[in-house]
Amino acid sequence: MTAVELRDVTLRDGLQLTGKVLPTARKVEIARELLRLGVPSLEIGSMARPDLVPAMSGTLDVVAALTPEELSRCWIWVATPRHVERAIAAGAVNVQYCFSASDAHNRANIGRSTEASLEAMPAAVELVRAAGGRIQLCIATSFTCPFEGAVAPERVLAIANDPRAAGAEDVVVCDTLGQATPAEVAHLVGRVRRETPPRRIVFHGHDTWGQGVANSLAAVNAGAQVVDGSLGGLGGCPFAPGASGNTATEDLVFGTRPDWLTPGRLAGLVALGEGLLAELGEPNRSKAAQGARSRATAFPWTIASAPVRGTSRGGDHPACA
Repeated sequence: MTAVELRDVTLRDGLQLTGKVLPTARKVEIARELLRLGVPSLEIGSMARPDLVPAMSGTLDVVAALTPEELSRCWIWVATPRHVERAIAAGAVNVQYCFSASDAHNRANIGRSTEASLEAMPAAVELVRAAGGRIQLCIATSFTCPFEGAVAPERVLAIANDPRAAGAEDVVVCDTLGQATPAEVAHLVGRVRRETPPRRIVFHGHDTWGQGVANSLAAVNAGAQVVDGSLGGLGGCPFAPGASGNTATEDLVFGTRPDWLTPGRLAGLVALGEGLLAELGEPNRSKAAQGARSRATAFPWTIASAPVRGTSRGGDHPACA
């Protein structure tokens, strides 16, 4: 398998559907622990209106609390140039400019047409460039829309090829509803790689139909260099009926085995996810986290110690490094 980078999106997409708002200090603690465990990059929040997505309140406070070195590995979800302005003023350098391939979902999610979002993108690009940062083109509902149904690949390719999106360094292909199959993912990601300007391709998948890991691996084999995941499979879109949790970070790293991953670091991620999900009252959907707690102690990836309850401090595990 081609080398692949993981981006953990727990603090953005992961928290969106939760009923509990985490304090800023807790979000910062989780971000720093993920970075300490070796996760290359993170989504740490969104500029979505806090009255519509309460879990995203305090995003700018999280940005302000992190160091420039930490922020160089962190991304903020934005949907307008004004979002970019505010994020950069707080200290952010990397933004994911997101809109949907389908108009109906874009209107539900962002309150405007897809064309209006695309028309505003050059202004967002200029703001990021002036700040010396990076911007991604994020195409939600790249496969299916909860209101319009199937999305044609040509729709996604047209957006990725639009000159107004030319300033983006990456293109994020999103299976927002988790309804795509590995063959569909491989087909679309392969076409994006071959038929659009050379950019790093990110695959953002959900595990609604149990295809999250398979779809992510299909994306990598078709040319994606980055895959998104969240701890314990937490997450979903509040404006996309039927969208459940993201593909689990623990499952993705166990399946792809990046160079930075050790049994101790996997144990740390498992403990971090267990503690957070217990705190939020959410189920843990990660199969790798379940496997790590098995009694097959001769397998180096299992956790031999007693289960960690009510804590997220993966660094307390004796094998963490």
